Amino acid sequence: MSELWAHALTWAEVDPARHPFGLDDDAAKELASLVAPLLPSAEVAADDRWRSLDPVTAFLAGRYGRWACGWNWSVGEGDVDGGVVEAWCCASRSVTTPDETAPLVVQALQEWRDWLEDLTERFAALAPPDDAPASSMDARHWERACTRLVTLVADRTHAESGWYGHCTQVLGWFLAYHGVEEDQAQEIIEKAVGGRFDSWIAPDVTTVDAVSSRFARGVGETI
Repeated sequence: MSELWAHALTWAEVDPARHPFGLDDDAAKELASLVAPLLPSAEVAADDRWRSLDPVTAFLAGRYGRWACGWNWSVGEGDVDGGVVEAWCCASRSVTTPDETAPLVVQALQEWRDWLEDLTERFAALAPPDDAPASSMDARHWERACTRLVTLVADRTHAESGWYGHCTQVLGWFLAYHGVEEDQAQEIIEKAVGGRFDSWIAPDVTTVDAVSSRFARGVGETI
């Protein structure tokens, strides 16, 4: 179901400022109790890992917003390839009994949310100095921002299978945070990154520098 696909999430859909969220211990227990009946059996999860968790994802997205679709975007070859969540592995391994599995879902959701909030703080830190408009940022500033974000995502995903998909998504979110239109952002990122990152390989300094330089040049030509 494409509407539940975390790879398609836009910045507007994940921006914590637009989608308030918080769980204390009691709320976390309540959420786990609501998730438990939606979980598949371990046998079903093992046989149909791609769709067996759709009811859980649909419930979380309906309750909190589409950002929650990333709750099971785990590191490596999990339910969704190339993510940052470590609390959850995959349906075929993480699903056991409802009482054991439901709290894991809540923990994974919170880890995903923490990642989004961390990105927001980093985007703000990489903003133009003195609240100047994005168009005033010189090339070195954009290069530095790209380098830091690529390095961050490579580290958080452990540069495992498909990690570069989320990396380009984060770069797109960063540009959206600074007001760059989605179509323009995609063009900038494709020219900068396209084909230069691989699964299971963290990019070396030379590659990151080249991508960051192209990224900065593309932004400069757009804004």
